[in-house]
Amino acid sequence: MTSFGARLAAAIDARGQLCVGIDPHAGLLQEWGLDAAASGVREFGLRVVEAAAGRVGVVKPQVAFFERYGSAGFAALEEVIAAARAGGLIVIADAKRGDIGSTMDGYAQAWLASGSPLESDAVTISPYLGPDSLAGTVGVAVREEKGLFVLAATSNPEARGLQSAEVTVVDAERGQTVADWVAQRAGAVNSSVAVGEDRLGPVGFVVGATVDRAELGLTDEALLRAPILAPGFGAQGARLEDIRILFGPLAPQVLASASRSILGAGPDGIAAAIDHHNSELLDALNA
Repeated sequence: MTSFGARLAAAIDARGQLCVGIDPHAGLLQEWGLDAAASGVREFGLRVVEAAAGRVGVVKPQVAFFERYGSAGFAALEEVIAAARAGGLIVIADAKRGDIGSTMDGYAQAWLASGSPLESDAVTISPYLGPDSLAGTVGVAVREEKGLFVLAATSNPEARGLQSAEVTVVDAERGQTVADWVAQRAGAVNSSVAVGEDRLGPVGFVVGATVDRAELGLTDEALLRAPILAPGFGAQGARLEDIRILFGPLAPQVLASASRSILGAGPDGIAAAIDHHNSELLDALNA
């Protein structure tokens, strides 16, 4: 198997930078004529996978919408993930796990280990028990040739107070913000010899498209060679046509994540919606 960074770069080169969210929340299930049950989220997920395969390189199932149905929901998620990976899609499990020690190791094994029922190509994780708490997870990701997307500058407004706060620990630079400290500490592996030949490293970051990185003190330097998962395009207000304005020189590293603006087209319109978003994004990146 090749490294996550190499696989992601190849997927971007072949299919572009759009990431399609798989978010079967109750309102969408109703609009799609599906039951609010594990059978409904299974059908929803498989239809999105069918439409996305061959059109984009990356999908992102939101774990919570499957987890709410218990073991049957997890079984549905396992099937959706397996179908997506079998269809050549890179799967980012949006699970936002975060803990310490053996508990975090367990999460890493669940989402990243080869042969796990939930095996994905990458998983979203939270650094707010301290970025060094992710060291074991980073190790698993590198060993399994998988990826991580660490929450750094999220799009929810209430996060700004935390992520823009100044870090006071010894190893932080004077005036460094939490967002920038997290990115520098968690992303250090991206500059290591082991991943030196890949243009993208295994540790990426969630950076909302609606976020002003300068206000959070999140520097472009901290994000060098890191894949950037950028929610906020479409229904949340950010425009795909503005990707270069929003991310500047980092734009080629960005996975533009869109969910509701695509899924709202319904089961019969989702393929056309993906094509439209892809075309808009490609035009913006090539302008």
